[in-house]
Amino acid sequence: MVYKIAHLFRDRLPALWQLIEIINSFIFSIRYGRRLRQIKPIVSKESYRIIPISEIPAEILVDFFARQPLEAYTFFKPHGFDTKSIQRLQGNKAFLAYVLMDDMAKRIAGYCFIRAFFHGRGFRGRIVDIDYRGRGLGAHMNRVLNDIGFGIGLRLFETVNKNNQASFRSSVSSSDIRILDELEGGDLLLEILPFSNR
Repeated sequence: MVYKIAHLFRDRLPALWQLIEIINSFIFSIRYGRRLRQIKPIVSKESYRIIPISEIPAEILVDFFARQPLEAYTFFKPHGFDTKSIQRLQGNKAFLAYVLMDDMAKRIAGYCFIRAFFHGRGFRGRIVDIDYRGRGLGAHMNRVLNDIGFGIGLRLFETVNKNNQASFRSSVSSSDIRILDELEGGDLLLEILPFSNR
């Protein structure tokens, strides 16, 4: 229900959604800011590093999104991809977003985020650069997001379209999941759970 309401505001009442995001960012930073600062530095794999988007120039992020093929956005539409939208997200303390940087090639290999809410829920998402698909980086970013989200005490959720098998496999390989609902257009609302054998 919260997911549907949030999308209703975001898609049909953008000015109200921006106000909600400002208020949510403020309250979230009061409630979770200290916990977030206590999360241990994120160790990545091989030549990749996780970097908060606040440390990346907005233009580089815009270029990353523009480099992806149109089909990448069939199921991935979490926010605007223009400079103004990215800058707004960089200042939003409840939008916990990171890039997966390939230090060898000096380019962004992936982007991931948790859109968090002050009441303790977060919705995770990710996109892997077209040239880096098939390397397990989506699952790696999911694990990073799990460490951050569960580490500060959030309940995590995600939507995955039934037709997006790669994303669904990535979700299953990095977490236990529970399917909560089937939404319009074939989207499945998932609750992300820590692996039970950890």
